[in-house]
Amino acid sequence: MKIVTDSAADLPLAELRAYGIVEAPLSIQFPEGELSSSDLTPDQFYERLVAMRPAIPTTAQPSGGMFGELYKKLLADGERILSIHISSGLSGTPNAARLGAELAAAEDRVTVWDTMTLSGGQRFQVLAAALAARAGWTLEQIEARLGELRAHTETIFTLDTLEYLARGGRIGRVQALAGTLLHLKPVIAVDHQDGKYNNVGRARTLPKALQSIAGHLHQIYGETPVWIAVMHGRFAEEAEALAAELGKVLQIAKIETLRVSPVLGVHTGPGVVGAAVAPISLFKDLL
Repeated sequence: MKIVTDSAADLPLAELRAYGIVEAPLSIQFPEGELSSSDLTPDQFYERLVAMRPAIPTTAQPSGGMFGELYKKLLADGERILSIHISSGLSGTPNAARLGAELAAAEDRVTVWDTMTLSGGQRFQVLAAALAARAGWTLEQIEARLGELRAHTETIFTLDTLEYLARGGRIGRVQALAGTLLHLKPVIAVDHQDGKYNNVGRARTLPKALQSIAGHLHQIYGETPVWIAVMHGRFAEEAEALAAELGKVLQIAKIETLRVSPVLGVHTGPGVVGAAVAPISLFKDLL
């Protein structure tokens, strides 16, 4: 079984290669032209993003036609495809993937899975699928595990400013709070039910926002051993601080720090820091 995803999963290149995962790139439209999210390193991208202010680039999802061509190419090898994508509550990518399966006349061989999340939370589902496929699990078994991960993974973050979410039109339910949050740091989680952003807290300073994230996650996981992916744009010190806060309140079985990809950074700005958290028990038979 071939695993396909998109660049919103924030998978490092080494993982894509190690697990044979195919990435459909989301693109970034700058004034001088379009670039794939993999054409720039995170640091190059964030420097460029800050230099553009107050303007920001836009992003574009892969088209149905692009997915169709990709699926045809992969199916030529005779494999089934499990295509795992960013939340439909935040992007039209899952619908484009379904259209691609229709265009390739391959609806019976391509399964599109909506993660209802993004970034590190999406990555957890993609990695689980790749590991399970390598272990010979059936599609039904993999979907069952992805359903568990979708229900029990938290993706949560704070922002130095809401400017980028607001300008990019991705602010969603946080919109009503934008005026009151101008001088506060929001704590935003991805809702399990519809895969959209939901404001779950606010703080006057970034350190307090990091403590709020840790407290929110402690309420959910308690003493459950967890795998944590700390994510940030260009806030390495803040990411270290968040990892330290999480270490005080969670039972950490595995922790790592990763960068938020340019295609997501367009909508968050460089001042994003957060975490994706999942029970390690959902991986123990795969790792």
